[in-house]
Amino acid sequence: MRRTYAEDDYFDGGTSGYSDTSYALQERALRSTFKRLMRNMQERNLTGGALLEVGCGYGYLLEEAKEFFSLRIGTEFSRQGVQLASTRADKVYEGGVEQLPASLKFDCVLATHVIEHVYEPLEFVRRLADHTKPCGKIVLAAPDMGGLLRKLMGRRWPSFKIPEHVLYFDATTLSTLMRQGGLIDMRSLPYPHAFPLALIASKLHLPFPSALGGANVWVPATTVAIYGTVPHE
Repeated sequence: MRRTYAEDDYFDGGTSGYSDTSYALQERALRSTFKRLMRNMQERNLTGGALLEVGCGYGYLLEEAKEFFSLRIGTEFSRQGVQLASTRADKVYEGGVEQLPASLKFDCVLATHVIEHVYEPLEFVRRLADHTKPCGKIVLAAPDMGGLLRKLMGRRWPSFKIPEHVLYFDATTLSTLMRQGGLIDMRSLPYPHAFPLALIASKLHLPFPSALGGANVWVPATTVAIYGTVPHE
């Protein structure tokens, strides 16, 4: 699957990845989502210092985080993503977290909609902790298996994406994973998500009036986000 994530069309509306509409066409909705996420993190004292985003895509979140963090670094498998994100962050490494220098440590490590792609999630969390300062924070977000949207849509839930999504989480299982990875004091983080109305209509197989253009809508209960603390050494 890493080869798939590295392909240019993963973000361009190809047969995998963002197959309904390209990542770039969702830019306005994604930026709105990430702005609100940053504010929610700030309210919980999760901002400030150095930020690492694992799986940073085109760098929209890293750019929205500029006023909240003094250093913003990302990792991304897609070469196209690395090129674009590098213009929006201080540094972006091609590949996964294993590409980071061992000495590089962060105040906050964030992986949003990444953990569901990971075959060895416990090892992944431990690697994130290796790059987090003592008492630093790790934030993980994933499609909410326990959310209302999944329950309403049943088998039609858009996050049932095989073979890309290999794991599914709710608040309890995500917190448990983080605890097993050595983190403490797990807490929930609100993560409302904006989507293009056209994308929602396509997911529900509904006609979409072109007059609405690029209108976005906030959809609750799509994403579960948990943050935990790396214990002091």
